[in-house]
Amino acid sequence: MGSIRTWSLAAIAGVMVAVVAHQRSSAESPPARGADAEQAAPAQRPSAKVTGLPDFSDLVAENGAAVVNISVLEKPLKAGAGGDAREGGDPLSQFFRRYQMPEPEHMPPAHGIGSGFIISADGYILTNAHVVADAATVTVKLTDRREFSAKVIGVDRHSDVALIKIAATGLPAVHFGDPSHIRPGQWVIAIGSPFGYENSVTAGVISGIARTLPDENYVPFIQTDAAVNPGNSGGPLFNLNGEVIGINAQIFSRTGGFMGMSFAIPIDLALNVKDQLLHSGKVSRSRIGVAVQEVNQQLAHTFGLSRPHGALISAVEPKSPGERSGMKPGDVITSVNGREIEHSSDLPSIIAVLPPGSEAHVGVWHDHKATMLNVRTILLDDEPAQAAKNDSDDDGGKLGLAVRPLDANEQHELRTRGRLVIEDVTGPALAAGVQSGDVLLGVNGTTISTVADLKREVARAGHSVALLIQREDAQIYVPVDMG
Repeated sequence: MGSIRTWSLAAIAGVMVAVVAHQRSSAESPPARGADAEQAAPAQRPSAKVTGLPDFSDLVAENGAAVVNISVLEKPLKAGAGGDAREGGDPLSQFFRRYQMPEPEHMPPAHGIGSGFIISADGYILTNAHVVADAATVTVKLTDRREFSAKVIGVDRHSDVALIKIAATGLPAVHFGDPSHIRPGQWVIAIGSPFGYENSVTAGVISGIARTLPDENYVPFIQTDAAVNPGNSGGPLFNLNGEVIGINAQIFSRTGGFMGMSFAIPIDLALNVKDQLLHSGKVSRSRIGVAVQEVNQQLAHTFGLSRPHGALISAVEPKSPGERSGMKPGDVITSVNGREIEHSSDLPSIIAVLPPGSEAHVGVWHDHKATMLNVRTILLDDEPAQAAKNDSDDDGGKLGLAVRPLDANEQHELRTRGRLVIEDVTGPALAAGVQSGDVLLGVNGTTISTVADLKREVARAGHSVALLIQREDAQIYVPVDMG
């Protein structure tokens, strides 16, 4: 390990004298002439992209009064209900924390704190659902130290947005920005009550947009590095125009404290939820009845895409809007109502905000050609079609698969329309993740029912194939490189 280099004040002063002497010597030298002058001319430097750090004080002075502290007295916990129900079987989800102030798990009733912000002068306030969803009482404290009992107007757990109201008028309210115009690298500030320190201000930049978190299918989160901690939940995220662009909701943490990654709910999505909660007390979302997965380089090559993008359909629910419009497994959804689908995670949030029963114009890559389909959405119930998981499966001799036909009883028992089950896996299929017991449904978008079908499609495929398999209740395409 290298030693730490230290400098005395005298040594620093000596260096400064030497620098000044060099500058004087340069200034006293005659200017270069002719060709020498051209060679001596310094290269023109590009203009600076960043010219200084912003001062947030005026922004905070103008908007800080619209940020409130929320304290709740929670309903008693049921026996064995300690912990966040969202932190379940997915190990990654355990690192994403909703940063409400922690409370004792077995000492009901529990106290909790969070943040919120006033959206109208007559007392409507937005916050996170997890701050107030289980509250017996909710108290709002303003920056002038007045306190009000709040009524919970509505809670939407899917988006983690809640609307509450206090009996007050003439209140300062925030202004809203457009999250569709934000870019990574832009400055943002967060205001909230971390650890109970009311109206604390932290600054950072937008780190990423349209982020998907475990078990969060309907929110394209804004990622920032603005420091947020327990108690910041529900507080606003401002841009430099003093406009709210998001609601601070979660952090990525291995310790429970801030580790440089925080996530905010885009304000346009939150306002859509607010409007529905205000008018009907609940939120309606749409679906089209397809399960999708990410498109990687191998799948893009297999289906003839110029690059990996879009949402690859791995399953279509029978009698769903997707099936009625002509969608099939192997199609890639590339746009919805003119909005590009870059990642598969973009699709659920875009479809969900459409009114049920509305018609969506969906761009689809089908059979190596682009086409447009009109899909009429339906209401999203509590049990939509299961999303595909990234597993793998395969078939064929040079793929390293041994398959056999399924009889009718086996099909019924496995709840599958597939006709071939994989009995043994080796070689490329094993490397791709295919497992014994997977049901083979298709190859490169073509449904297969027999071993002959399988061999024919594998022979046509070239060096790689995309196998559609069923594993338990999920369907997924698995790319297999045959070399």
